[in-house]
Amino acid sequence: MTGADTAQVVLRLDRITKRFGALTANDAVSLDLRRGEVVALLGENGAGKTTLMNILFGQYTADEGQVMVMGRALPPGNPRAALEAGVGMVHQHFTLADNLTVLENVTLGTEPLWRWRSDRAAARDKIAKLSADFHLAVDPDARVGSLTVGERQRVEILKALYREARILILDEPTAVLTPQETDDLFTTLREAVTKGLSIVFISHKLHEVMDIAHRVVILRHGKVVAEMATTDTDRHALAAAMVGSAVSAPRVAPGVPGKALLHLDAVGTPDRGSAPGLKSVTVSLRAGQITGLAGVSGNGQAALADLIAGLSTPAMGQINLDGHTLATWSPRAAVEHGIARIPEDRHKTGTIADFSLTENAILESYHKPPMSRAGWMSWPQAEAETQAIIKGYDVRCPGPDTRIRLLSGGNMQKLILGRVLEANPRIILANQPVRGLDIGAVNYVHEQLLKARDRGAAVLLISEDLDEIMALSDVIHVMSEGRLSPEFARGTMTPAELGVWMAGHGFDGGLAHAS
Repeated sequence: MTGADTAQVVLRLDRITKRFGALTANDAVSLDLRRGEVVALLGENGAGKTTLMNILFGQYTADEGQVMVMGRALPPGNPRAALEAGVGMVHQHFTLADNLTVLENVTLGTEPLWRWRSDRAAARDKIAKLSADFHLAVDPDARVGSLTVGERQRVEILKALYREARILILDEPTAVLTPQETDDLFTTLREAVTKGLSIVFISHKLHEVMDIAHRVVILRHGKVVAEMATTDTDRHALAAAMVGSAVSAPRVAPGVPGKALLHLDAVGTPDRGSAPGLKSVTVSLRAGQITGLAGVSGNGQAALADLIAGLSTPAMGQINLDGHTLATWSPRAAVEHGIARIPEDRHKTGTIADFSLTENAILESYHKPPMSRAGWMSWPQAEAETQAIIKGYDVRCPGPDTRIRLLSGGNMQKLILGRVLEANPRIILANQPVRGLDIGAVNYVHEQLLKARDRGAAVLLISEDLDEIMALSDVIHVMSEGRLSPEFARGTMTPAELGVWMAGHGFDGGLAHAS
């Protein structure tokens, strides 16, 4: 029996029910959290995890049930009451102001409006102490817009600790972190737990759940279907409980590469602030082949993705499609040439929040037959195609007229995946395609990418997950500081060897690129 087993119950969710029209997101969900305990909340995309946490944090109001913090009922739909009770939430997509400093972001909203002068010295001292106590090193005077993703994560946690949170909700906290940043985060969380902080940890990464959590609560279709100690289970059992059946990864047969559909020849792009551009990158995307691109976030992958999608043009070098050098390049040209993209940021560049699922599903096809004829849109056709995506890709939503911002991140991703693959593209740019997806959805996405490859598409898979890259890719490149490694055939490199290239050591001080 751990200390957390006998500790005070600091949070109790008592038979929480929440409906959105005909959809029941939470169905009589109950959950306890004790002092100094980490409880992982697991479930498929759309199982109701984020809805439940938004009810706890006061952003949604439950139709039935109540939230108890430290033995007292929280008034429903009141985030300030949740904050004052010691509940802090770090959202999957950060809620920081890029134009403000770390100190300004952390202290925003913590001082009375009528105070004529902010006590910045005291705030700075408090932030410095929290940074030291919880291993959250960050410059308080740095603009948030200049920080790495891992540093922004630290600022979000500092915000909660600065407000003296006793209960911390972490929604997919490692979705955008490198393995090294994840290790740093877990060091912080373990330190916080020893000091009495209680944590609800939402994640789809089961190895991380096994590493950090004391207990696991699993939701399926809005209901609690299992609860267990991590010492009494394993990753396979958790995956099966999440989806209701055994889960297995798709079998990956070798691809049969064809001709180069897209070839970049010694392409360079300018740096953008601290983000490196491309440094004389040469690479071919071949029909019937998945090309994996590994690397630590922020090393030029975004520059390559933007170039292929037509969002930027080369400052040097050439782009060749089907053996022809392109004189002009744009997003429209990329779409017209059969390039489809699964973007890295589904919120910012993958969808339009206030558009419906139907409107989002046709963003790149509304001007083409049969969707459009003689300048007239066929909305029945658009809705029929959206319904097919919803059904075929298991997008859990009330219907095609739903605003996409109301969907979970995983269901947004599935709609984007359907939009891309149903267009039968020749070239697929898959940038972090399974970020934030549950294990069942991950396997489904991987199956679809393999099917697209096998029917002749060229796939560029960009991922910070080496396991994903090594499992799916026929050939692998590594990107570091805008430089591209040689091409490595599947199975010829170990994770440690790829890690040498990811750290930049394999380039031997020069530029290496594929032949």
